Amino acid sequence: MEEERQVRPMRADAERTARAILEAAESVLSANPAATMEQIAAAAGVARTTVHRRFSSREALIEAMTAWATQQFHDAVTSARPQTAPPLVALYQVTANVLRVKIGWGFAMNAVKPEDSEAARVHANVHDQCDSLFRRLHHTGALRPDTNLAWARRTYYALIHEAAQTQPTDVQDVDELATLVVDTLLTGVGRQPLNPKI
Repeated sequence: MEEERQVRPMRADAERTARAILEAAESVLSANPAATMEQIAAAAGVARTTVHRRFSSREALIEAMTAWATQQFHDAVTSARPQTAPPLVALYQVTANVLRVKIGWGFAMNAVKPEDSEAARVHANVHDQCDSLFRRLHHTGALRPDTNLAWARRTYYALIHEAAQTQPTDVQDVDELATLVVDTLLTGVGRQPLNPKI
């Protein structure tokens, strides 16, 4: 029992150190993709040997970053309960959650390799959850009856991508961006619907 009590704090400390390294790497590599492991260690406030002990190479560190970011992306969508929460509430929450991940882990998200099977599995699961959410939005009348759901979903993804490029500086900005994305998706930017007969 005594041994178990000693091991748990060490494990928690190791996890905190690994998280600090990953966060430092995201910050440093976002600013300078050619940054060295030494620069990342300095930003994390740990010795270079600590980084090398946990991540055998720069490539291994980036792989760990992409795995972490991918999991955060999945959790961002799932935690919004897109299949059970009221559809409009879920849409806003998914948007805000995903923007936080894309803004906070932009380098890692962009470093995901096409051949990464785990990332592909996660993205497929997220796609299914979003597909279900858009069908629920359509069913409740939040989207027009004639809406092409595949097009609406791709447009939504594009809006999130563009919003993530603005680099907000605090949570309030992310919330405002999420509202802008949802408002643009649901109401557009034109004054009135296009009349094809004109």
